[in-house]
Parts: sequence; C-alpha cells; structure tokens
Amino acid sequence: MQSEVVCVTQKNEILDTCLMAGRIMIESGSEMYRVEDTMQRIAHNAGASASSIFSTPTGLFMALPAQDAVQIQPITTRTINLEKVDRVNALSRQFAEHKVTLHQLHQRLEMLDHDVPFFPLWLQIIAAAVVSCTLMIIYGGVWADFIPSAVVGAIGYAVFYFIRERLAVSFLSEFMAAFTIGLLSWALVHWHLGQSLDMIIIGAVMPLVPGVAITNAVRDMLAGHLLSGLARGMEALFSVSAIGIGIALIFRFFS
Repeated sequence: MQSEVVCVTQKNEILDTCLMAGRIMIESGSEMYRVEDTMQRIAHNAGASASSIFSTPTGLFMALPAQDAVQIQPITTRTINLEKVDRVNALSRQFAEHKVTLHQLHQRLEMLDHDVPFFPLWLQIIAAAVVSCTLMIIYGGVWADFIPSAVVGAIGYAVFYFIRERLAVSFLSEFMAAFTIGLLSWALVHWHLGQSLDMIIIGAVMPLVPGVAITNAVRDMLAGHLLSGLARGMEALFSVSAIGIGIALIFRFFS
C-alpha cells in the first residue's frame, strides 16, 4: 500500500513538473516543438518510460501511458520573455546531468514562475528609443529625424507598456501605442521639428512589431505544429492589424 502511494506521488510530481516547465515556456513565447521536447526529456530523465504530450497556445495535455496518469494545464497569458525559456532549458539540462533532483527542479521552476526576469522599465524605454532611431536611419530616413524618432518611439513604447499592464483587453495596447506614435509624429512634422512623417512612424513602430511571434508561428508550422502555428500567426496578425489601424486613423484625419 505504501509503495502504491509513493508511485502515485511520483507520477503526480513528474506531471506537475513537466507541465509547469511547458506552461512557463509557452507563456514566455517558446516554440511548441521546443516545449514538447523539454517536457519529454524531463519525463524521461525522471524515470517515465513513455509520455504523450499535446500542446496548444491555450492549453497543455500530458499523459504517462505506462502509469495511467493524465493531467491538463491551461495557458492564460502569453508574452515574450526568452530569458525564462533559456532558464527552463538550463534547469532541464541540470536535471538530465543529475545536478538537481526532481523535487529540486520543481521548486526552482516554481521560483522562476513567480520571479519574472524582465529588464527595468527605464531600460526597456531606452532600448525602444535606440531601436526606433537606428532602424529609421536603416530604412532610409534622414539624420534630422534621428532624435524625433527616438522620442516618439520611447513614448509609444511607454504607452504600450502601461496600457498592457493595466488593461486586460487584447490588442488595445498596440492600437493606442500606434495611435500615439502617429499623433506625435504628425505633431512634430507639423511644428517643423521633424522632416519625414513616414520615416518617423516607421522607426517608432518597430519596437511594437511582433517579430518573435511571427517567427515562432512559421517555425511551428515548419515543425508540423499546424494548429499552434496558425493560432500564433493569427494572434500576430491581429497585433499587426491593431498597429496598422492606429496609424491609419492619423493619416485619415490629420494628413
């Protein structure tokens, strides 16, 4: 009887650990094939002879057929945090090398889940400014628009960040940030503080473009995860559409 209790506890811990690792990776923007590979490796190194995994952007299903164990894990949020993905992979490799036990791996994943390793907001805003002005030059802009593009890009990203953190409405943050960028760009050009409205807008919206999401959608589809690839592709398309609509309103009413 005691051995059966131990076996059930071990099965639950294997499933809990694998599903937590997979959930963290999906919520952080990882590709589905990487998620499934990591979960299968953890289960195998934990002693499970076989595992079956079905992953989608909104939920994870995992079973241990040899042990008659199945669990489901919903996915409620999705963002881009590749540092967390890297940390999960690092913990998985430590477990494979027997540097940590399954229980320690579970504890460290819990700590990683609650500790969000993001860069501070001020550094994100500075990075958005640098990306905006440098890409504006790369895309054919003039040096006179270098500072205006940096300022507009920084303010646009700040609007995106605060709306995303305070409102649980999908794609509203992208729309409002793009609208702010378009309005500020028009104002700077109208007041002769900038030269090219198009170039300032193009540079400033670059930090908002979901490039990682689009790339992961294509990689998922190429890896055979058609459902996940299409879902992520549609999510990226809606995000890009929100940005485009925000900019289009400025051209419609102010140009």
